[in-house]
Amino acid sequence: MGRIFGTDGVRGLANRDLTAELAVDLSVAAAHVLGEAGAFADQRPTAVVARDPRASGEFLEAAVVAGLASAGVDVHRLGVVPTPGTAYLTALLAADMGVMISASHNPMPDNGIKFLARGGQKLADEIEEAIERRLAEPWDRPTGAHVGRVGDSHAGLGAYVKHLAGSVEERLEGLKVVLDCANGAAVEAAPEAFRTLGAEVVAIHAEPDGLNINEGCGSTHPEDLQRAVVELGADVGFAFDGDADRCLAVDAQGNLVDGDQILAILALRAQRDGRLAHDTVVATVMSNLGLSLALDAAGLTLVRTSVGDRYVLEAMRAGGFTLGGEQSGHVIMSDFATTGDGTLTAVHLAAEMVVSGRPMSDLAAVVTRLPQVLVNVADVDKSRAATDPVLQGEIAAATAKLGDTGRVLLRPSGTEPVVRVMVEAPTESEANEVADHLADVVRTTLAL
Repeated sequence: MGRIFGTDGVRGLANRDLTAELAVDLSVAAAHVLGEAGAFADQRPTAVVARDPRASGEFLEAAVVAGLASAGVDVHRLGVVPTPGTAYLTALLAADMGVMISASHNPMPDNGIKFLARGGQKLADEIEEAIERRLAEPWDRPTGAHVGRVGDSHAGLGAYVKHLAGSVEERLEGLKVVLDCANGAAVEAAPEAFRTLGAEVVAIHAEPDGLNINEGCGSTHPEDLQRAVVELGADVGFAFDGDADRCLAVDAQGNLVDGDQILAILALRAQRDGRLAHDTVVATVMSNLGLSLALDAAGLTLVRTSVGDRYVLEAMRAGGFTLGGEQSGHVIMSDFATTGDGTLTAVHLAAEMVVSGRPMSDLAAVVTRLPQVLVNVADVDKSRAATDPVLQGEIAAATAKLGDTGRVLLRPSGTEPVVRVMVEAPTESEANEVADHLADVVRTTLAL
């Protein structure tokens, strides 16, 4: 059997790759591994289980709950709650584990199962590997009073909303906000958090039917939000993804504000408030050079990681940093959350608009984005990308030519015979020129 866990839990086409049988087996194995790491030895372990609104989440939730309860775990069923809300409630309820059933920004037919350890923490690789090893192993099934009990935690969502609203000191009266809930898990929590803080809220794509999650909406399709903000005369808009761990913003003119700009705004806010640990922000190698220049101008340091929020989180933990994220809008504010939280991000951005008296367009202007060009070169020997002397010489020459005004990055794909060539430069034409040249060198030197 190949590795089941990917970079963010177990995902696949629901009822084909991710079946009810697999969900039961995974939950039993997770109960054994995480229960033993928690309170299993001296009391019945507990778990919280939540999902996004996609249709397949209904039968997968039933399978997960059945697997956990059959293994002797008491289950608090949360219903439709964002991934970060599940993490928060795992910690709040002192549960031994949390389970989120969601495929995030993926299309509706996909789904996923993400396990969380005590405190709402993402699992380390070795814990995921331990769960995989215990799949379908023989085990002693509890009976009678020793099987797990299942109940619904109706107050969970309210507690999460209270946490979001309590994370800022500012009130949001006078601010008109449009929220694109992606017909996903943010549909109740995000509007309620903003209304609690006094904002005028218009929610769009907030009528999930189990089939329309992420469909032409949310952070992967912000066009409707951009139009709505302008047409409604709103001050700002925020777009979430299906499980609401990402957030992108839209200013009053309908311009998109991406994760790099959001990171810079939040970094300067945290620096001013004395909350930015070690004056450092963590982002991936794909973050725009404009972010690095903006942070440098403010006397802050940028630490870059491999692509993926798990690598951002690992670097934050290792260095004791409190802010990190990706261009996609997956922002981790570890003072307030153990994972990326789209609504939390949006609340803090709106609060900064209020306390500074500046519109989102002005706040976002701290980052001057350099043109960024990405070329995927297929059918090449990616294993030689880091060692081929001709290619490395051309990269060095291009890097020297761009100097402090640009950047070159070559990344072999993790799953395909593809090398990704990314170039940033002062102008789009120069970025295209350098990227096309390096792509040609990759094709020639790494040909199969």
